[in-house]
Amino acid sequence: MPRLAVLILTRNEEAHIEACIKSASFADEIVIVDSGSTDRTQAIAESLGVKFVTHPMGDEGFAGQRNFALAQTQADWVFYLDADERIQEKAAEEIRRIVSDGIEAAYRVERKNIVFGKMMHHGGHRPDFVYRLYPRTGIHWQGKVHEGVETDLPRKTLRNVLLHYTYTTWNQYFVKFNQYTSFAAQSMFERNKRVGKSGALGHASFTFIRDYLLRGGCLDGFMGLTMSVMASVYTFVKYLKLINLYRLQDGGSK
Repeated sequence: MPRLAVLILTRNEEAHIEACIKSASFADEIVIVDSGSTDRTQAIAESLGVKFVTHPMGDEGFAGQRNFALAQTQADWVFYLDADERIQEKAAEEIRRIVSDGIEAAYRVERKNIVFGKMMHHGGHRPDFVYRLYPRTGIHWQGKVHEGVETDLPRKTLRNVLLHYTYTTWNQYFVKFNQYTSFAAQSMFERNKRVGKSGALGHASFTFIRDYLLRGGCLDGFMGLTMSVMASVYTFVKYLKLINLYRLQDGGSK
C-alpha cells in the first residue's frame, strides 16, 4: 500500500500546531521541519507523536526548507501543509484515495483564507490554489519566498481542501510582513531587478486598485479594505527595501 507523509514547516507555531497535526492524522507519517522555534512548538508536536527535525533557514529560503523536508521521509507521496492550515475531513478521504490508487500528478488544492477571524471571499485573500500533493520523487522546489515546484508531472486540481487561518494578531502580521518583504527584496536584488521611487509608488497603487476594485475586495467590507491597503503597503515596502539594497551597494550615497 503506498504511504503518505504530511510535511509541515514551522517556527514559533504553538498556537496552531496541534490543530494542524490533528487535521493531518489520516497520513501514515507527519514530519515537522522547524527553523528555530523558541516557544512550545516542539513540545506540543512531540507530545502528539510526530517526527520533529530542526533545520535552520538557509540562503535558499523556503524552497530549501521544503527540499530538506522532502529528504526526511521515504513515503511514496507527500503533502505539504503550513502550520496555520487545516485539511478538511472530506478532502482527507479524497487524498487517501488518490494515494491508494496511485494517480500520479502534481495536485493543486483549493485554500480558503480566514483573516482575523473572517472568511475572505474576494480581494487578495480570496480562495486560492496552491500545489501541495505529489509523488515524493517527482518534484524539486525553488524560490526564497514565493517558492514554486519543478516537476514534469501532469497537473490536477482538488477543491475544498484547506482552511487557512492566516493572521490572528497584528503583531503576528507585522513579524511576517517584515520577514517576507526582506526576503522578496533580497530575491529581486539577486536577480538584478531594479525599480525607482516612482516605480515603487506605481506598483503599490496598482496593488490597491487590483485587490480592492478588480478582485472585489470592496465586497468583503472593512476587512477587504484593510487588507487591500496592507497589500499596497507590502508592495511599497518590498520595493523600498530593494532600492535600499542598491543604495548600500553603491556606498550608501543616494
